[in-house]
Amino acid sequence: MSSAPPPRIARRRLLQAAGGGALAAAAGTALRSWRLTDRHPAAPARPGRMLVDPADQCFVQVIAHADDGLFFMNPDLEQSLRCGARSVTVCLTGGEADGRNVSPAALHPGSVPEDRAAYARARTNGLCAAHAAMATGNPAAPWDVAAVSLLPGFQVEVHTLRGAPHHRLVFLQLVEARAVWQARTTSLRGLWLGAAGTLPTLRPAGTPVARQFHYTRDHVVQTLVAVLDRVRPTVVRTLDPNAAHSPERPPATADRDPRLAGPRYYDHQDHIASAYFAQAALAAHRAPHRPVFVENYLGYEAGALPHDIDAATARRKARVLSVYGWADRRRCGDPAGCGDRKVGGSALSGTSRNWTRSTRLRAPGSNAWLHAAHDGRLTAFAVLGGTAYRWAETRPGSGRFGAPLPAGGELLQGQIHAVRRSDGALQLFASRTLLPGRHTAHRREVVTAVQRGTAADGGPAFGRWEPLGSPDPDPVRSLEIGFPAAVATPDGAVHVFVRTWDGNVAHRAATLAGPFSPWERLEGPVSALQASPGIVDDIDVCVDSDGLIHLVAPSARAVQHWVSKRAGRTPRPAAATGLPPPGGPVSAVPLAGGVVRLVYRRADTARVLIAERQRSIGGWRVAAQCEAVGGYGRVAAAPVGGGDRMVLAARDDDGELRTAMAQDTPEPWRRGRVAHSAAAGAAQDATGRAVVVALGTDGRLYAARQTEAGQRAPFGPWRAQG
Repeated sequence: MSSAPPPRIARRRLLQAAGGGALAAAAGTALRSWRLTDRHPAAPARPGRMLVDPADQCFVQVIAHADDGLFFMNPDLEQSLRCGARSVTVCLTGGEADGRNVSPAALHPGSVPEDRAAYARARTNGLCAAHAAMATGNPAAPWDVAAVSLLPGFQVEVHTLRGAPHHRLVFLQLVEARAVWQARTTSLRGLWLGAAGTLPTLRPAGTPVARQFHYTRDHVVQTLVAVLDRVRPTVVRTLDPNAAHSPERPPATADRDPRLAGPRYYDHQDHIASAYFAQAALAAHRAPHRPVFVENYLGYEAGALPHDIDAATARRKARVLSVYGWADRRRCGDPAGCGDRKVGGSALSGTSRNWTRSTRLRAPGSNAWLHAAHDGRLTAFAVLGGTAYRWAETRPGSGRFGAPLPAGGELLQGQIHAVRRSDGALQLFASRTLLPGRHTAHRREVVTAVQRGTAADGGPAFGRWEPLGSPDPDPVRSLEIGFPAAVATPDGAVHVFVRTWDGNVAHRAATLAGPFSPWERLEGPVSALQASPGIVDDIDVCVDSDGLIHLVAPSARAVQHWVSKRAGRTPRPAAATGLPPPGGPVSAVPLAGGVVRLVYRRADTARVLIAERQRSIGGWRVAAQCEAVGGYGRVAAAPVGGGDRMVLAARDDDGELRTAMAQDTPEPWRRGRVAHSAAAGAAQDATGRAVVVALGTDGRLYAARQTEAGQRAPFGPWRAQG
């Protein structure tokens, strides 16, 4: 499956003009500067005060087509716009497709005249209306439009929402692939792979951009770097750079360049390539005082997986998409059209309905990014700007975390899984993506770092991050491996597991004194391997009180379970769990007496379920379900105290955090107004109290802990840390 490596990404920095760049306006309008770093008054807040200040948050979305953020990044996108935070969405292509702005359900769609410039403009108009509706409630809210020079010799089209000028849309207007899977030289993918030296723009009808431009790959990367450098975001959202391949063959193509060869993916080729360009820009972006958190959203692949949001959230997504699709037939005064009729009002009934019913992060957050060090201090870990950072408690059980300190690594992606070894040292596991270079293939690998001592603040200090390679050594296949989950066993071994290219799970193990064993695929449950895309990238692992390793993973149809036959041995497929299908990650919690509990969201409803496996019985049952709060993604879960007590933390329908204690039955959710990225973290502190942490969308760590130990003890207030 290897293909010729793409040409090297130039790492030179873009020289920027003083004042943040020049704004080249449409004809007859004076030149003025474009200051994306200026702060603007926040939009009116919803009832109840948010802990994360909108003025301290800033979002950049990088998408390929106008509707990508609406299908794949909502409800998160709408929540960040409604809170009044600064936001810039960069759309790379014009999305001109076949140039026919007509519903696929129309009687004779092919009879509509082809006009790609008009259709690109109609999609832009639809996106402006949808964003205005999300940000202000009024789809007809006016925008100011101008041509902006981000690179010398190039212009992009920038829309600024007049009533909320902290909100902007940027359109590069590059030609799209005009095919989902068919290899095309003239495409973002062709440009990334080097099959095309340049990619032209297509000027939409009525654009203030002066002329057509031709972008090299470096030009696209540098344009995105220019946006990142000006905006200085706290969160960057992109599409999926690690898309899963489809079992179907790529369609035939007249473009025979061998660099275009490769598997067919579930996702659109423009989506994947846009994520690659965003990764390259993030690698070149330097923000030492404000490192960015990156969220990658699944595209079309989400439609092949179980629905993971509830019906109410899906209806909200659909309402915004109907605005984009011009379903209301509103007048906008533009003869090109006011929206995308290919979407229209079909978001819940047409071919795109499964995308509307799901929102999935490629890195949903591990269930082990908060861990106790050997002295009992809790330490939290996250990836910011491609580097690992850690926050350590000021003293064991204090509930206060110090400032974030780098823990090394580069080009790390998504999330960190921490374990404490039998010698007391912490060991971290993560994935990183190596971008194509002169002597480097574009590939992905697992990496690890071991604690080598204690830093001046009393927290752990780590050695170099060492590569563990990939269970799929082919560079193209390696891009599909997942995020590692690991566990330390009482015999001194450390085991690491990761999703493979073919939808299975691979494993390596090492003792304290020896190297890791080679990658070896686990025997796969038949039910998982017959489904596609197989195991989903949301695995977790734990060791029960008898020393047995339990590995759990969601597949397209079921919760899969592997368990050791003897303490410390490699886990083998267990009997089918018989549990309801999961709508996302599964978190494993070991309890006393050999009991293991799983916490996950049920498909279609997002209802949080608690499943239990008793040692004496060996089978699984649903023990309880939590009250409905909506949301999506991983539910953090950890044991607290003795017996069967747990602490849970989950995202709700407003993108905020809910916490609950659970013993025989879960307590009601407690609300914490923390807008956060990925999943929360949960653990027991040195005093026996439950602690929950979250990485706020302002890049700060937030924490809350129980006022005292006990099932019914309340949590104290959420506080920013460091």
